[in-house]
Amino acid sequence: MGDYAKALGGKLRAIRQQQGLSLHGVEQKSGGRWKAVVVGSYERGDRAVTVQKLAELADFYGVPVAELLPEGRVPSGAEPATKVVINLERLQQLPAEKVGPLARYAATIQSQRGDYNGKVLSIRTEDLRSLAIIYDMTPGELTEQLIDWGVLPPEARPAREE
Repeated sequence: MGDYAKALGGKLRAIRQQQGLSLHGVEQKSGGRWKAVVVGSYERGDRAVTVQKLAELADFYGVPVAELLPEGRVPSGAEPATKVVINLERLQQLPAEKVGPLARYAATIQSQRGDYNGKVLSIRTEDLRSLAIIYDMTPGELTEQLIDWGVLPPEARPAREE
């Protein structure tokens, strides 16, 4: 199975563990509807789970289906860059009403690191995910927007599998 199946399985395991259930606990609580071996194989990513089964599992756990999907959503095809290097000089040239949240975020990171070279700033992909929430975009959409603004270089665009 692929990375997505493993990520989905990790989400399933995390939800089960948050509810304090073992694999056998799931089987007992479900009255045998969900066999421990089957749920375990979903969690390891060894077995594909159908959309119907995923919806039923979400209902069993009492969570929205989106909570079981990696990153809480279906991948859009445009995922965030793995290495995010912000062009600070370009960022300062853009209107504050566009880039205010990003500029404040970058300034905070610079302050925390004591990094004032003023040209570029490397941030983690997780930082980009947080910024995407602020901008009400997916991380992939924000990556595209930052490329359009000239804050990220075009090569920051992740390679897409065709």
